[in-house]
Amino acid sequence: MKSLTKLLIKKKLKISFAESCTGGLLSSSITSISGASKVFSLGLITYSNQAKINILKVNKDIIKKYGAVSHECCSAMVKNLSRISKANINVSITGIAGPKGGTKQKPVGLVYIGVKRGNKIQIIKCLFKSKKRSSIQKATVKKALDLILRIAK
Repeated sequence: MKSLTKLLIKKKLKISFAESCTGGLLSSSITSISGASKVFSLGLITYSNQAKINILKVNKDIIKKYGAVSHECCSAMVKNLSRISKANINVSITGIAGPKGGTKQKPVGLVYIGVKRGNKIQIIKCLFKSKKRSSIQKATVKKALDLILRIAK
């Protein structure tokens, strides 16, 4: 974490997050590091569909057609976050942390992570095997931080 914060400071990059199933854990992991104020711009917890629609301006038809846990929703979240935050790197997370709420098509542990830097957008689909909520949330944050580190270099 410290190395990521140092890298972002060195490269003068600002970062912002829109989190759903991680409920602020990603933002907390950055803000727990001294010097975070130099790189951390904005953290939104858009947990409900209403928040995704009202705050992140995700088109309600995307959620109706594909669901909040989808490649399409994650992509809209990260694109719209970048417009709001003006940060260099923007990250969106949406998923099913469980232990309930999963279906055959969208099981517990299904998470989408979107990372946008400049015009480059990467949406990653993860399927974490653990059925424990906190494990899925922590694994999601770890994966997101790895992606950020890779895109920031």
